[in-house]
Amino acid sequence: MSWHDEEQGMRAGPPPQRPEPPQGPPVPGAFPPVVLTLIAINVAVFLLQPGHIGSPLYQLFALWPLEPAVSVTVPYPTSSFQPWQLLTYGFLHGGMFHLFVNMFALWMFGTPLEHTWGSRRFLFFFFFCVVGAGLIQLFVASQAAAGGAIYPTVGASGGVFGILLGFGMLFPNNRIMLLIPPIPMKAKYFVIGYGAFELFAGVTGSIGGIAHFAHLGGMLFGFLLIQYWRRRFPFRRS
Repeated sequence: MSWHDEEQGMRAGPPPQRPEPPQGPPVPGAFPPVVLTLIAINVAVFLLQPGHIGSPLYQLFALWPLEPAVSVTVPYPTSSFQPWQLLTYGFLHGGMFHLFVNMFALWMFGTPLEHTWGSRRFLFFFFFCVVGAGLIQLFVASQAAAGGAIYPTVGASGGVFGILLGFGMLFPNNRIMLLIPPIPMKAKYFVIGYGAFELFAGVTGSIGGIAHFAHLGGMLFGFLLIQYWRRRFPFRRS
């Protein structure tokens, strides 16, 4: 075969393929469906709820302690614990600032978790943390009720703190810009520091009107669920 024939044979073959550039992950939306739905429901409920503790929404759906063994008199209407309150209290809030802080944190830390886990697992995780936080708070509030302090618990903070814990476990080296002071901090250190602060405030009672143990309960149940999914301590593989 001549050089000319070889050249024609080379031209007759398929043209060389240019390598495709590597494809990165798709850019996530600003509001994944579960985060958006949870925010919408919380805002809608807040607009519907009256701003006083004696309203039917508070009486039925806030988290009330177990009835104390002795009669206790307080200067406002009270109610009794019902099982559904372990979930419904997470959709009531005590004020505009309370709602804004929780929904902002839900969006900020929940968005990457939902994109990582998927909507179904993220929703289960959120509800698991809300109920877990509610169980811890039910115990704490019932002890307080026995001493004469009967009060309801409201807010999505238990689920939000579980999400914060999950963010710190999945993205430990991501930097978070604090507002006060305005300094960057790795997520793992932020979560540890915030958890330590909540424990200190809960044990000492130095900051009243906040369900610190519900926050810690959300973090605890979030940690246990992630460890269960990972089959790590205390859920090691056999």
